Amino acid sequence: MTGFLLRRLGGAVFVLLALTVILYAVFYVAPGDVAQIACGPRCSPTQVAQVTEQLRLDDPVYVQYWHFLQGIVAGRDFSTGTGIEHCSAPCLGISYQSDQQVTQLILAKLPVTGSLVIGAFVGYVLLGVGTGVLSVWRRGRITERVLTWLTLAGTATPVFVIGLLLIIIFCSTLQWLPSPTYVPFTEDPEQWAWGLLLPWVSLALIESAKYARLTRSSMMETLAEDHVRTFRAYGVSEHAIIGRHALRGALAPVIALSALDFGSMFGGAVLTESLFGIPGIGRELVHAVKVVDLPVVVGMVLVTGFFVVLANTVADMLYAVADRRVVLS
Repeated sequence: MTGFLLRRLGGAVFVLLALTVILYAVFYVAPGDVAQIACGPRCSPTQVAQVTEQLRLDDPVYVQYWHFLQGIVAGRDFSTGTGIEHCSAPCLGISYQSDQQVTQLILAKLPVTGSLVIGAFVGYVLLGVGTGVLSVWRRGRITERVLTWLTLAGTATPVFVIGLLLIIIFCSTLQWLPSPTYVPFTEDPEQWAWGLLLPWVSLALIESAKYARLTRSSMMETLAEDHVRTFRAYGVSEHAIIGRHALRGALAPVIALSALDFGSMFGGAVLTESLFGIPGIGRELVHAVKVVDLPVVVGMVLVTGFFVVLANTVADMLYAVADRRVVLS
């Protein structure tokens, strides 16, 4: 088990290192004159030259990448023109627009997006797996057909449609809920939950559809296997077969999918954050792209990639705990 975990952790570090190379090449090397982008379109050649010197862009590309990587691991010093500013590790650079350290900017937005992602994750996994199990348990009946139609509709419906309908129904028409507004958990836990309730429900309704379909298809495959027929021949109840054997066989693909979704949602919940006015990483990433703030874009994409790799590493560990055969593979 220890060797398996070390191999997975080593693979995660290698993937993150490769990600830094790709991001640096795409955003800092491919665009061309980074100094002009950082300074702005109205800068004079003298100002561009000054920015080039401050950011040390006149160094070879491999040296610039080494400084970038060194900043992530050990911190980095930046010239401000009048002095030196130290950026502590993990340093992802300085924003071109606000002159704020990208790490501080991300840490300010991370609790917001984290609140949205964790609440929605719990909701759509429980709802999706529960719907899939119920569909298998009631297979061949009207309940299964209704659940199949609902999951198809959920898969085809964009999140902003569900979100708008929920706002219109519960905030405007019925007035059961206030307009979604993010309140930090440390200030008011109750208002924090009420403010995120509709975003949670919107994401849960949309994302749970694919979990329901995946759980149902995996359980149906397990129920068609020979050992399940043997259980039935020995008189094991259908409820025990579904709950103990078929569901366990369906957990592996669910864990894999949830790991991918959990990590990617940290940068992918852009529509949800924009629709409900949530000041998280997704909205900040969209703004950074609009104003071509390269350090913020690179930093947020790298953080999103980190969560994807972390979630998949945890999923591999859960595989090993659930099935010892994975350790031997």
